[in-house]
Amino acid sequence: MSDFPKIISVDDHVVEPANVWQDRLPAKYRDVGPRVVTEPLGEMVFKGGKFTYEPGPDGPMCDWWHYEDLVWPQTRLSAAVGFDRDEVKITAITYEEMRDGCYDPVARLADMDVNHTEASLSFPTFPRFCGQTFMEANDKELSDLCVKAYNDWMFDEWCAGSGGRLIPLPIIQLWDAELAAAEVRRNAERGGHAVAFTEIPPFLGLPSVHDPDGYWDPFFAACAETDTVVCMHIGSSSKMPSTSADAPPGVGSTLTYMNAAMSLTDYLMSGVFEKHPGLVVAYSEGQIGWIPYILERADAVWEENRGWAGVRDNVLKPPSQYYREHVYGCFFNDAHGLNNLEAIGVDTVTFETDYPHSDSTWPDTLAIAQRIMKDLDEETIYKIVRGNAIRMLHLDLDE
Repeated sequence: MSDFPKIISVDDHVVEPANVWQDRLPAKYRDVGPRVVTEPLGEMVFKGGKFTYEPGPDGPMCDWWHYEDLVWPQTRLSAAVGFDRDEVKITAITYEEMRDGCYDPVARLADMDVNHTEASLSFPTFPRFCGQTFMEANDKELSDLCVKAYNDWMFDEWCAGSGGRLIPLPIIQLWDAELAAAEVRRNAERGGHAVAFTEIPPFLGLPSVHDPDGYWDPFFAACAETDTVVCMHIGSSSKMPSTSADAPPGVGSTLTYMNAAMSLTDYLMSGVFEKHPGLVVAYSEGQIGWIPYILERADAVWEENRGWAGVRDNVLKPPSQYYREHVYGCFFNDAHGLNNLEAIGVDTVTFETDYPHSDSTWPDTLAIAQRIMKDLDEETIYKIVRGNAIRMLHLDLDE
């Protein structure tokens, strides 16, 4: 194409500045609310399929988040842009060592400019992908205040002044669907049309989307009523797929799409889309090459096994039809998926840069997009890198 469309990235990340909660929490909570302390990393071990960090007198300096009894380190993996690939490791980092675009909105816009990116939707870092940090805390009154403080910062500081280029992505009170619904409506009133959610709630000890009592109905209803898309990032259930406790991290990194595949199957077989016909969900950083098989298999089960599969009464359409009416996929570099767009559906595919994570294509996103999309027509390219995101997020761009 002579003029490749400016990219709208539906999956990036923000490293929260140290003052987010300290500036917004009541005085009585500032000593236990999220705050940053600079001290040595101490010991880091990979055990049981995850990394564990223990502050101590040795190791590189690290900016640690302290919150109640939680001590959580900033690592280079979450602020990888600007480092050589071989230097992107799970090791300590301070704000001074990060690229400013990780946490400063003005610097982020500048980094977007050099990456042919017009607009960006960013997931949290310290709250984790959908606010699990606050769900796991002891004081739920403080947790509620922390969720609201994060969302206020997201709208009032991170996105404000960007001319719509930084798109707000709030979090919710995962432990209370009614509170979550109210927070969705509060954010919709100030122009929000997206919310971060967990891909597989039972992995967090929460009811599933199959819950017979409709635990999530207030939340889903609020999202449908306010045109708020439910964005589910890989890992937002705090459990990454792997094969064994002694498998290296690369195994889980290769298999990250599996949580998205399981989550999508849950939604397609749950009847949620019948109950909430306006609900829209999106799978962030899940890639798209796996989607054709899931749709093919789900349709076959719905057609051939409906007598015993538990879908006769609540899944009234072929699952693939629900997918095309309610679901968006997201990728950053998936040539296999692009070769199967006919099976996926070109109107359900969105694009990302994953800034500033280790998978990020920054600052080469344009070159990569041009290479992997070179055989696509201009209309299809526009939909993938821009048009579908505008529709999904109800953006005012390209009016």
